[in-house]
Amino acid sequence: MHRPPLQQNSFLALLVLVTLGFFVLLKPFYAPIFWACAVAVIFYPMQQRLLAKWPGHPTLMALVTLLVCTVMVVIPVLLVAASFITEGLSVYQKLQEGRLDPSEYIATFREGFPLAYHWLERFGVDFSNLGDQVMAGLKSAGQFLGKRALAVGQNTFRFFIDLGLMLYLTFFLLRDGNKLIQMLIRALPLGDDRERMLFNKFAEITRATIKGNLVAAIQGALGGLIFWFLGIPAAVLWGVVMAVLSLIPAVGASLIWVPVALYLYAVGEIVDAVILTAFGAIVIGLVDNILRPILVGRDTKLPDYLVLFSTLGGLALFGITGFALGPLLAGLFVAFWQIFIQEFNVEPGPG
Repeated sequence: MHRPPLQQNSFLALLVLVTLGFFVLLKPFYAPIFWACAVAVIFYPMQQRLLAKWPGHPTLMALVTLLVCTVMVVIPVLLVAASFITEGLSVYQKLQEGRLDPSEYIATFREGFPLAYHWLERFGVDFSNLGDQVMAGLKSAGQFLGKRALAVGQNTFRFFIDLGLMLYLTFFLLRDGNKLIQMLIRALPLGDDRERMLFNKFAEITRATIKGNLVAAIQGALGGLIFWFLGIPAAVLWGVVMAVLSLIPAVGASLIWVPVALYLYAVGEIVDAVILTAFGAIVIGLVDNILRPILVGRDTKLPDYLVLFSTLGGLALFGITGFALGPLLAGLFVAFWQIFIQEFNVEPGPG
C-alpha cells in the first residue's frame, strides 16, 4: 500500500527508536543471549539429526539436545571454573604468606643451567629484578582473580539466573531457529541473498570460533592432566592458563610446560622432566594439527594473528564472553568486507 512520505518516514523513525529502546532494555542480558545463540548454532545440527530420526517431535528433540548440551558443556565448564578460582586464590594466598617465592625458582634455574643463565644475562635479561617483577605480576593477577571471585560470590543468584535464561533461550532457538531466521530475512532490508549469506557466515564463524577454542581447551586439559599426573601443584590453574596461551601461534602452551620441564630437570627430577617434555612436544604440540582439521573442518578459519588480537580485545571489552565474541566480530568484519569487495568494487578498465 502506497503511503505519503511523511507517514512512511515517521513510521521508520519510530521503528528505529523502538528497536534501539528494545536493545537497551535487553542490555543486562547480552551475555546469556549471546551464549544461547552460540550454543544453539553449535548444537543445531544435532537437533536436526534427531528430528530426522524422530520427526514430528520438535519440542522433545530440543529438550534432548539441551540436556546433552548441559551434560557435555555447561556442567564441565562450571566445575573447571570453580576449580580454577579455588586454585588461583590458593596460589595468591601462598604468595601473600611468603610460602611461594619466584626468586627461589630463578635461583634453581641458575644452578641447574648456569650456561643458559649467563647467556640470557648477556642478552639483557635482568634476573636480579625478574623475581620481584614475577611476584608483582602474580599478585596483580591474584588480586584481579580475587575480585572476580568475590563478585561472582556476591552475585551468585544473578549468575544462576543468567545461566537459566541462557538455557531457556537455547531451547527455543533450537526448536524455532528456522522460523526466526526466515522472519529476520523477511524483515531486514539488506536483500534476501545477502541476509542468507550473512546468516550462513554467522553460523560458520561461530562454529569455527567455538571449535577453535575447544582445541585450545583440549590442549589446556592435556597440560593440566600431565601436571596432575606428575604431582605439580595447581594443575587445573595451569591447565586453564595453557588453554588461553594456546591461542598464541607456534608457542602456545609451551610457554608454561617448557619452563616447568626445565625446573624439574634442574632439581634432579629427570624422569618427570623427560615425561613432561615428551608429552608436551608429541601430544600437546601436535593436537592442534590433528584435532583442528577434524573439529573445525570446512568452517571459516580466521588467521591465527586475527584470532589472537580479537580474542584479547574481546576479553578486555566483554570479559569472559569476549573469548568467543571477539573472534566472532572479527569474522563478521571480514565477511562484510568480502561482500563489499565482491559487490561494490569495480575492476579498473583497460588502459
